[in-house]
Amino acid sequence: MPQLPDDLDAVAVRRWCSLALEALGRERAEIDAINVYPIADGDTGTNLYLTVESAAAAVEAVFAAHETGATAPATADAVRAMAHGALIGARGNSGTILAQLLRGMAGVLADGGDAAHLRLALTSAADAARQAVAHPVEGTVLTVAAEAAQAARGEDPDLRTVVTAAYEGARAALARTPEQLAVLGRAGVVDAGGRGLVAVLGALVETVTGQAPVRGPRTASGNAAKTPVTVDGGSVVGLPVGGTPVEGVTEGSLPAAGLPAAGLPAAGLSAEGPLDCPEDGGAGPAFEVIYLLEAGDEQVARLRTRLDALGDSLVVVGGDGLWHVHVHVDDAGAAVEAGVEAGRPYRIRITHFATESGHDVRVQAEPAQRAVVVVVPGDGLAGLCTEAGATTVIARPGEPPASGELVDAIRRAHAREVVLLPNDAALRHTAAAAAEQARTEGVRVALVPTRAAVQGIAALAVHEPDRGFDEDVVAMTAAAGATRYAELAVAERQSWTMAGICQAGDILGLIDGDVAVIGSDVPHTARTVLDRMLAAGGELVTLVLGEDVPDSLADALEEHVREGHLAVDTVVYRGGHQRAPLLIGVE
Repeated sequence: MPQLPDDLDAVAVRRWCSLALEALGRERAEIDAINVYPIADGDTGTNLYLTVESAAAAVEAVFAAHETGATAPATADAVRAMAHGALIGARGNSGTILAQLLRGMAGVLADGGDAAHLRLALTSAADAARQAVAHPVEGTVLTVAAEAAQAARGEDPDLRTVVTAAYEGARAALARTPEQLAVLGRAGVVDAGGRGLVAVLGALVETVTGQAPVRGPRTASGNAAKTPVTVDGGSVVGLPVGGTPVEGVTEGSLPAAGLPAAGLPAAGLSAEGPLDCPEDGGAGPAFEVIYLLEAGDEQVARLRTRLDALGDSLVVVGGDGLWHVHVHVDDAGAAVEAGVEAGRPYRIRITHFATESGHDVRVQAEPAQRAVVVVVPGDGLAGLCTEAGATTVIARPGEPPASGELVDAIRRAHAREVVLLPNDAALRHTAAAAAEQARTEGVRVALVPTRAAVQGIAALAVHEPDRGFDEDVVAMTAAAGATRYAELAVAERQSWTMAGICQAGDILGLIDGDVAVIGSDVPHTARTVLDRMLAAGGELVTLVLGEDVPDSLADALEEHVREGHLAVDTVVYRGGHQRAPLLIGVE
């Protein structure tokens, strides 16, 4: 058993994220199944899981970057990474609000993780989440968060007491949600988003006390409530999570409340419904629009007003220049245009809905036979790969995509067969998890283990959708494997490398992932890297320039290659906003 923390330090935050991910992994299907407000869309649990997965990955990245291993990272670094990861990986309304809850907590816990700070953090989280929702509704995750914060108030200096009180307050509030929201009462279920928050707080209890708490909402008797997850003959059948059913609810007596057979969403049901929709739902707007936005506070305030007039389900979370925007509208172009006017929107996702029997359903064409999904480090390569027919996922500096984002891209590709190109060695496990998830949904997925964007470009260049799937995958794998890759990076601190000791500000030339050259400027280092790579032979050099790298560098490097290797061709691409100033490939 890990040592129990006296306060929420970085190690405790890391364990909390890990346990929360495990808890949501266990409960995601049950949470999906009880999502009847405002429509039975069935992916609240999945959205929460993917949001926490992104938060946990960000915290792991902080620990991985802590090179010495002798001491843990600072608590402030861990909680800020948690909040940032949740923000960039948030899914649906529930995930977006959870991201704001974690952000509200992080703002306080960065200054301390004792009982007093945790009380303040819970209150800050609840207030921040409520302010992020345009039209809050009681009986949702917002209510559960507020009651958890209220229950934790007091003067007790023991962290375990505060955490346990918050959890029990959340459970009690969750059990009352059917009384506050009539649609939940009619279905005999608790709020799905609130149920997810209880799971996250339960993970915090286990982190601090070392013991997993009782799961589920709390009934009047203090027991865990029964959660309906299946529908049989038009009535909800309860699956015991522990204890007795919600008070007043009996098995076999409840209407299905819109739940399709087996209590799971019907094929094609939309993303999670809005927290601020009218109680009885309705057809609603035609599009769901989601994007990350780089903008200032004043611009976002104006954006909120404009988007609120355009549609509903408006949730805007974030701060310090980075925001996550979620809204349902009839005019998707106007929603994106509003973001462009406010700042720089990216990772834009637009889902088209059509009304059918009171539910929102995705409009899907017949799937294509084959598609390629590729992870790229910048907007420039995204455009290039899109022109080649691929579905792209942009991995921005410090923001690697989570498996859920890759699964979303595979779904967007809408094909029976998909070739996945992660283009980063660090994404191999994430990509494998995404491929496995997509296979469970009936998609045939092949993962080509590309470790760099230039390998992905080489693989995409030989892709032929008309030949056999296995043959195509073999050809793409061979092309990627025949491509050596390199990149230039700027050293952030003094450290040991395979090429010697580098100083902060030095230009590092990494060949096949290892530091091979240490230089003082980009042009000289790039020439040295090229010479070393071409010493082993090659027919084609690929250069991908970063956003701030002048075209003159590409011209100079192309001339350098031509002078020393007459038979070698050079192609140049603009990568846009990417981590490395220069990417190099040699085939």
